[in-house]
Amino acid sequence: MRLLALMISTLMALITMNVPAYAAPKHDMEQRFEQIKNHFEYLRNRHAKAQLGPRPFYLVADMDQSELKDKLQSCEKKTFRRTKFSIGHRGAAMQFPEHTKESYEAAARMGAGIVECDVTFTKDRELVCRHAQCDLHTTTNILETPLAQSCSVPPEFDSEGNLINAADIKCCTSDITLAEFKTLKGKMDAANKNATSIADYMNSTANWRTDLYTARGTLMTHKESIQLINSLGADFTPELKSPEVEMPYEGEFTQEDFAQKMIDDYIDAGIDPSRVWAQSFNYDDVIYWVNNDPEFGEQAVFLDGKYDVNVSLAEMESWVANGVKVLAPPMWMLLDVNGNGELVPSQYAINAKTAGLELITWTLERSGLLKDNGGWYYQSINGDNGGQDVIDNDGDKMEVLHVLAQDVGVIGVFSDWPATTTYYANCMGIK
Repeated sequence: MRLLALMISTLMALITMNVPAYAAPKHDMEQRFEQIKNHFEYLRNRHAKAQLGPRPFYLVADMDQSELKDKLQSCEKKTFRRTKFSIGHRGAAMQFPEHTKESYEAAARMGAGIVECDVTFTKDRELVCRHAQCDLHTTTNILETPLAQSCSVPPEFDSEGNLINAADIKCCTSDITLAEFKTLKGKMDAANKNATSIADYMNSTANWRTDLYTARGTLMTHKESIQLINSLGADFTPELKSPEVEMPYEGEFTQEDFAQKMIDDYIDAGIDPSRVWAQSFNYDDVIYWVNNDPEFGEQAVFLDGKYDVNVSLAEMESWVANGVKVLAPPMWMLLDVNGNGELVPSQYAINAKTAGLELITWTLERSGLLKDNGGWYYQSINGDNGGQDVIDNDGDKMEVLHVLAQDVGVIGVFSDWPATTTYYANCMGIK
């Protein structure tokens, strides 16, 4: 019956030529049909069952005894489904090469209702998914290919064949064309900056990650990511990355052109703006979308990269007055420890909610073992900032999730392993 209902709704859309209603009227019939086919594929898959694997169960078992642990254990036999609370950070980057087809597919299978493509551009101004414009040397196999000599700072060798500039190598998407970009393969993001050979430079994946899923590492254009993520039944959170070349690029491709080009890819694909959470660390990008693409600007996300927990309520209210509705700081900025050693919302989090901002945060499962501190993402609760250390086992990740969801009130959490956030959200009834 559900499939029949979806077919009827899609046919009605075809008859009225009104799906999506916001699509540009210039599209011809063939493109409109493609949009409707894509929309039907999304509807068919958006409520798919999630395949979580053992990790969330392991984390729950590792928790200290508490009412929350009892609650989470009571959900072990649930049927888990996709949830927008679970956001695939660069896909499922804990074990799959980030921003690859395989990483995106893994994230969706683990129940991520939203999947991220970080967006930058090639030499011929085509949009592609990479975390930074100049990370090809750490996230792809470019140094093993002839394209290494196209890099902004290519590898150099001494007379005996030893690599002599490992710390300086720099390879950018803007160094190569889209066609050249598509010949590369994604790898786990890592580099040995002290290496004396390309093999040692590349063979440096962190010991809490793995290279078991790096055999393919299919790189993706932004348009291809839209097609894939839509077919998987998930929504989108593209991040407009800061260019590492002078803008306007080649004297004519402006920052505004770049911001608009990213949005135009969703319009051309017939994607409803309500399914797109466009992000940027650049406040002006967000305001551009608010003013020039208001349907997409409605939930454009301002990524807070200043890392100032003392930002005032008045400043946050000014963001809201300018049209910003969604704020995304790292997890540690939203958390504090009270006098009883309990996790609580930070003043920054309280100010944000008081100002009327929705909150998204990042990034869970992007650290080594929490018994070894957890590092940057936990700095406000692991003692690194001078406060109390309340993090000592991996099960504490579930405690952190709980406070973020229930006390801080975030609407989504980026994770390098979305199964964890999917498990929590399903158990707590978060859609």
